[in-house]
Amino acid sequence: MTLIGETQGAPAAADLIKDATDASFIADVVEASKTTPVIVDFWATWCGPCRQLGPALEKAVLAAKGAVKLVKVDIDANPAYAGQLRVQSIPAVFAFVDGRPVDGFMGALPDSQVKQFVDRLAKQGGASPIDELLGMAKESLELGDAGGAAQAYAQALQMDPTHVKAIGGMARVLQQAGDLDQAREVLEMAPPDAKDPDIDAVRAALALADQAPSETAVFEARILADADDHEARLEYAKALAASGQMHEAVDQLIESIRRDREWNDQAARKQLLTIFEAAGPMSDVAKQGRRKLSTILFS
Repeated sequence: MTLIGETQGAPAAADLIKDATDASFIADVVEASKTTPVIVDFWATWCGPCRQLGPALEKAVLAAKGAVKLVKVDIDANPAYAGQLRVQSIPAVFAFVDGRPVDGFMGALPDSQVKQFVDRLAKQGGASPIDELLGMAKESLELGDAGGAAQAYAQALQMDPTHVKAIGGMARVLQQAGDLDQAREVLEMAPPDAKDPDIDAVRAALALADQAPSETAVFEARILADADDHEARLEYAKALAASGQMHEAVDQLIESIRRDREWNDQAARKQLLTIFEAAGPMSDVAKQGRRKLSTILFS
């Protein structure tokens, strides 16, 4: 199930940053801003501050990953709209949303303030392209379309390979499809300290798979011979969980806890918590398992 790299990549710089003329201003700015906020940078080749501001604007717009576009207008060659907007000095920057100017500034600003300006405008535009893709992925999962979800997550990762939610979602889809090797590869894209429920769940599921014994018959036989063989019950539960039989694994561990909750430094309880994490904290496996555990611990 190889999906990373099969979809179109992030918006190219040419799609996010362009030069406009008086003839193209309506299409490039007014109409375009009805779907995505557009920043207009009025500049000229002889303007020193313009050369300082331009790269900072471009960097901030590219960092927004499609949430904002930048249009550059040379006022010497294209004076019409600069005149309509009463531009008296350059650089002059205007932000357009829904076909009209909503914000702006004159002169060069520090990079940090330029970034704040772009980020503020991006929020006015509503959901970013990545957020929209994550929403599509969630909707696909709710409809049982794992392939559609995987495609949406893959597109989001092409836009931002470090996006924690996209990494977690993609890894979860791969893990649930049984493609554990690629799930591991996707997880490696996440920072070690990343906090995300899907990432935590996949890491727990992979840990279960790594721990699982290949044979189960010997452990079943040992449990039948001695119901207090906690080691056999623990290994049997690991094998069940690794094969997707989460409820059955939980039942084995609950039984072990009921018989001796302190065995091996509460090994059964620790394994149970790993299963809850792998299944997801809001899953039926976790909810039912917690209820059963509470019944034992507080009886």
